[in-house]
Amino acid sequence: MIRLFDTHYIRQSYELDGMWDFKMEGIDREYQLPVPACWEQHPDFMRHRGKGMYKKKIYIKQNGNIRLEFKGVSHTADVYFDGEKIAHHYNAFTPFSVVVKNVSNGMHELKVDVDNTFGEHSALHIPNDYYTYGGITRPVALEMINSVYIKNVHFTPYMKNGKWNARIEVKICSLSDNPVNVGVKSKLGDYDMSCEVSVNSEETVIFEQEFNGVKAWSGQEPNLYMLNTVLSVNGEPVDDLIERVGFRTVEVRDTKIYLNGAPVYIKGFNRHEDYAVDGCAMTLQHMVQDVDLMRDMNANAVRTCHYPNDERFLDLCDERGIFVWEENHARGLKLEDMQNPNFERQCEDCIEEMIEHHYNHPSILIWGILNECAAETDEGRRMYKKQYEQIKAMDLSRPVTSATCRHFTDICLDLPDIVSFNMYSGWYKDCPIDERNEQEIEWIKNSGGDSKPIIVSELGAAAVYGYRDRSRCKWSEERQSDLIRDNLEVYMTDDRICGVFIWQFADCRVTEEGEWFATRARCHNNKGIVDEYRRPKMAYDTVKDIFSKYGGV
Repeated sequence: MIRLFDTHYIRQSYELDGMWDFKMEGIDREYQLPVPACWEQHPDFMRHRGKGMYKKKIYIKQNGNIRLEFKGVSHTADVYFDGEKIAHHYNAFTPFSVVVKNVSNGMHELKVDVDNTFGEHSALHIPNDYYTYGGITRPVALEMINSVYIKNVHFTPYMKNGKWNARIEVKICSLSDNPVNVGVKSKLGDYDMSCEVSVNSEETVIFEQEFNGVKAWSGQEPNLYMLNTVLSVNGEPVDDLIERVGFRTVEVRDTKIYLNGAPVYIKGFNRHEDYAVDGCAMTLQHMVQDVDLMRDMNANAVRTCHYPNDERFLDLCDERGIFVWEENHARGLKLEDMQNPNFERQCEDCIEEMIEHHYNHPSILIWGILNECAAETDEGRRMYKKQYEQIKAMDLSRPVTSATCRHFTDICLDLPDIVSFNMYSGWYKDCPIDERNEQEIEWIKNSGGDSKPIIVSELGAAAVYGYRDRSRCKWSEERQSDLIRDNLEVYMTDDRICGVFIWQFADCRVTEEGEWFATRARCHNNKGIVDEYRRPKMAYDTVKDIFSKYGGV
């Protein structure tokens, strides 16, 4: 399943999920592996880092142009069609596509070389506090496209004179050598918008429309609408794209975050895409389970640490009214990591693909960047500023932020719309939580963050599932529960703070390379409120209780 709703009625689309031929570099044996999946699910590759080759025979029913869409390959993909290289892509967590023109009907071979190794070629995937899996980890689709087709549709709602309006941008591509005259029609509910345009290689059509009678999207009432856009040539429909959208606005003012003009309090979880038996290739069933568990604990938000998420999960958040902070892929990088010659380009690509593909999700309220990176340096500040500017150039409808752990040294707090900090009082450092909070907020106010909303983007403590100890020592479920309660009661009763994200929703695997294994029992980050199988720890009921008492609905 690519999305949770049909995205085309006219364009023919086929999912390429299933069994693919596979061979791992350096291993003289052929396998069959499922797609989507992580190759770590196979007993021969449970902790293998390397390069593998996927192959699949595909049948094309008629002559024409095809579009191949990969929702996620970890972390580098080289794609070949009938032996010819047609695409190269880096980053496990963003989708990419490639068009092949004039394909004849019949059998063809699709091959994908996949690399999940660490090195200079990979500035963002490094030994880290989460695992870099290998494989084609998200769905793949094949589409038959006309010589003119819709690349994307972006929907931006806004209020004008007390009424809902929207700006709809339709990007159209042409594979023809000559200009093509097309009709463009977008329909939402009872509203039709149409025009005619001549397309050379690429053209953007913009509709501005007032929508009377529509209902706003919110956490309590996540109203969604289908936006159906159709291209016609000589009056005959040739392509379409269906997006699901919501009417809502997000603003930052008076140290608060406002949704549809009303202040909201964010209470949620940091969540890695990692499940004990799935790796990062989570099934829809397990995504739904995660949403159900978070909702049961009275959470209203999730932070997609530390990368763009599978779009099916974002679809669920749209449907359930869960607020999303989605961020680009860069976590815990020192200045020397950020000076990797590939770093800025790979970050730029990730941001562009994240926003282009996820723009229409009403659940996404915040864009984030560069978690816990070198914000205390002049060169780091230049890169933070550059990435914020890139986001603002693509989307002015959402605020931006970044989670910092450079306490009292960060020189970038004036750049984002929201100041966010990660703090583990009582876990890494024994100190009074309230005193440490006062110090942090005072520093923020005097370092460029005055009059900005403040979010506690990470707080938490680790516990190994099932380890109970009446002394309430560290790593016990009792200590984790105590510390989370103590932290939440300080932060959620401080009216200078407008949101909290617990680290983290579920235990996740970490890399054995580098330093992380030494401080992570079981080679897992054990700060989950549930373990990697989603078994609740004692802190589950603690969070459920505190989230029900504070922060509103």
